[in-house]
Formats: sequence, C-alpha cells, structure tokens
Amino acid sequence: MASAGELPAAATWGRLQTFLTVYETGSARAAAEALHVTPPAVSAAVAALESALGTTLFDKHGRGIVPTDAGETFASYVRKLLGLLAEAAGAVHDADRGRVRVGAVATASEYVLPLLMASFAEEHPQVELSLSVLPRDELFALAADHAVDVVLAGRPPRGSGLVTRARRPNRLILVGRPGMREDPVTATWLLTGRGSGTRDTALSLLTRLQAAPPLLTLGTSGAAVAAARQGLGVTLVHEEAVREQLEAGVLASYAVPGTPLDRPWHLSTTPEPTAATRLLLRHVCDPDAVGAAAFHTRARSRG
Repeated sequence: MASAGELPAAATWGRLQTFLTVYETGSARAAAEALHVTPPAVSAAVAALESALGTTLFDKHGRGIVPTDAGETFASYVRKLLGLLAEAAGAVHDADRGRVRVGAVATASEYVLPLLMASFAEEHPQVELSLSVLPRDELFALAADHAVDVVLAGRPPRGSGLVTRARRPNRLILVGRPGMREDPVTATWLLTGRGSGTRDTALSLLTRLQAAPPLLTLGTSGAAVAAARQGLGVTLVHEEAVREQLEAGVLASYAVPGTPLDRPWHLSTTPEPTAATRLLLRHVCDPDAVGAAAFHTRARSRG
C-alpha cells in the first residue's frame, strides 16, 4: 500500500506530462514520439506514478492501452495540476513581463482577435502571448482546468465557474446565395462541426421554428459560408465574418423568424486571473488603444 507522502515526490512535471500524453494518445509509443523520448522512458514514468499511487492507471487493450477508472480520475486532476503550474509560471512575473494563454473559437480568431493581439503585442512586447483555436466546449474545459487564461467565445456555461470580464456586440444572421427563390427555412442548412456554439444555435432555432430541413455538416464556418456562396444552402454565421461578402453582393442575408440573433462575444477567465491577463483585458477594453474593436465591461456575468 502506497503512503500519502510517496506521490508528491513521484509526481514530477515530466512524469505528469508523460502520463497525460499517454492518456491522450492511447499508447506509450505514440506518447514517446510526441514527447521525443523513448518508449521505455514513457513506461518508466507511468510505472513510477502507479507505484506511488498504489494502483494501475492503464490496462492493455488490443495493440494499445486504455485508462482504468483510477486513470480517468487521475487524468482530471493532472490536467488541473499542469494548468495551474503553467499559470503559476506566468503569474510570478510582473504583468508586463508575464504570459497570457488565449483560447478562441475559429471565427473570433480570424475576425476579432488579430487587431486586439497585434496592438497589445506592440504596446507590451515583453508579454508572452499564445493562442489556441478550438471549439467552444473544449475551450471552456481548458479554462476550467487553468490550461488557458482567457477565452474569447460565447457566454460561458452555467456551473463552469468562469467569469465574463468583458463583452462586445455580435449578431448571427442567415446567409445564402443572392437571388435564392427557395424558402430559407426549408432549404438545406449548412452546419459547422459538433461542439460549435453556432451549430447548437442553428439547431435550436430550427426546433423553435418547428422546421426539419435537410442538414449538411461542413465542419468550419468558412466551409459552410463557401458552400452557401455556391448555392448549396443557407448557413447561420457571425455577421462580422461575412460583412465584406455581403457588401460585395456575393452573399445575401435572409430573414427568418428569430433572426438576427444577438450573440455577444464574451471574454471569460477564472475568478482570479493573472496580472498579465488583467493587463490584456484592460487593453482590449480601451477605445483609445483598439478603437471600435473595444470590448466593454458592463453587465458582467458568471458561468
């Protein structure tokens, strides 16, 4: 039986990172390739943790391995531990020499973030910025695990513990090829991939309309918009992402009951953001720094 004091000594950063990589890849060999170490080194790291915990973390399954119940439980803690350690590494520095890990949904990363990040980097060149572009649900999970410092997406889900620090107006509209004669409610609806907030909103809208049109999943918002331009159907999209195409006349907006939808962008963090994160938030809420792209801090909400 392992003693309570054995785990802290065994749970080095490297071993925890190795365990999590094995958990995510499903094999010691794949983890070794990802970490640029040998498979025996991976096996030894996992074995050291298992010995300290007094339990098995993985079972063999075919040519790979699967986590045991203990492994699943341990993985949830390891994510938070590694996230907190990375957060701590940035938090110990002064705000203007810290680190900010930004997470954003794809549309926001293309049409909202570039100006904000560029102006912040110019004003605070010593702050280390990184960006993760993922579906909304994955980003909120990472933020809850302290693996990202700030999320740019829709409103954080209830019970997440995340706090909306600032918002910016945003609308979702339905678009398709100009001159479409078909009723947009019954036309094919082009959807983004699973885990996308826009997809969930589109499906909820169809439910409210009691409509059951053909559905076609195209993965990204850009792919859905491109398909709409070619006449394959209609798609719900952030107005900001298609404004130029609407002005050029290659896309047209179509009104259906319930649209346009008010879906503000939210900047969300954990309850205690780092000093560098607060510095970024102040910057993007300053009209003198970012002009019309600025967020505002009114009506702050909590997930």
